[in-house]
Amino acid sequence: MSYFSRRSVLGGFAAPVAAAVLPAPARAQGDYPNRPVRLIVGFAAGGGNDIFARLVGAKLSEILGQPVVVENRTGAGGRLSGEYVSNQPADGYTLLVGAIGAMSIAAAIYPDLKYHPTKTLTPLAMIGNFPLILAVSSDNPSRNVKELVEWGKQHPDKANYPSTSPLFTIAMEQLKLKSGMPGVMIPYKSSNEMILSLIEGQTMAAIADPPPTVPQVKAGKVNALAVTGAERLAELPDVPSMAEAGYPNVDMQAWSGIFAPVATPPAILAKLEKALSQSIRDPEVSAKLKNHLAVAPGGGPPDDFRHIVEDDIVKVRNVVKAANLKFEE
Repeated sequence: MSYFSRRSVLGGFAAPVAAAVLPAPARAQGDYPNRPVRLIVGFAAGGGNDIFARLVGAKLSEILGQPVVVENRTGAGGRLSGEYVSNQPADGYTLLVGAIGAMSIAAAIYPDLKYHPTKTLTPLAMIGNFPLILAVSSDNPSRNVKELVEWGKQHPDKANYPSTSPLFTIAMEQLKLKSGMPGVMIPYKSSNEMILSLIEGQTMAAIADPPPTVPQVKAGKVNALAVTGAERLAELPDVPSMAEAGYPNVDMQAWSGIFAPVATPPAILAKLEKALSQSIRDPEVSAKLKNHLAVAPGGGPPDDFRHIVEDDIVKVRNVVKAANLKFEE
């Protein structure tokens, strides 16, 4: 039942009568939520998206007054979870924590994808986003992006880069397209292995996520030349943005957000959007996102998040077409 008395909302003895004549779906929407809400994460427990889900989910539970249960459904780089949530009842009780890789990038590169981030799902709120880091071995003489571009052109036989996911590949291919720098992709299994390949001189440069990269930068084992996008990373304040380095269109950034099945009723969507914004913008939650996870907190209007999702689909498609990239599902 609702947390607000029907008598106080509708007044007098008319409340039971009004409730009786409402259709069942309308009563269900008015009572939402009256049982636990599930947050489906497409990655294993302990990873970034799982941490985001548990952090935001705990606050969301307080606001909604119901348990928020994080459920990990791994496989296919998060795509199995996207397909799963798309096929769940559109009642607000099953939500998806989706990252850019399984959302915008997957929609752009996999023609047979069985879900879509804005057609079978509805973007509710961005949890947060963060730039990627362009790094080279400390033995590489390049001290800025333009020097790296020239070094790569002068040493095409050594021009290669590691990647573990389409996100890193597309970001590096963006740089290649905008600069004319050569570079062959070498597949690796993890971001840690990518950075180790730089340290050991096996690869020329990498565009990677902050968690495995920042510690090695601070230890002096790799040099960070820039971060993608227009703003610097708080953990590396002396490292310029790609825009500052002269490449404003090298702007792929990682993000995670929360999605609902597309047919979820507007009243439930509105309640979730408001509650999620409050959860993400809660001072304690936003401080942990920013200070402990190096993530810029989201929680803005859902339309803004939708535009980011859709713009990234177009951006990725353009890079894939221009670079003639092929990805296996």
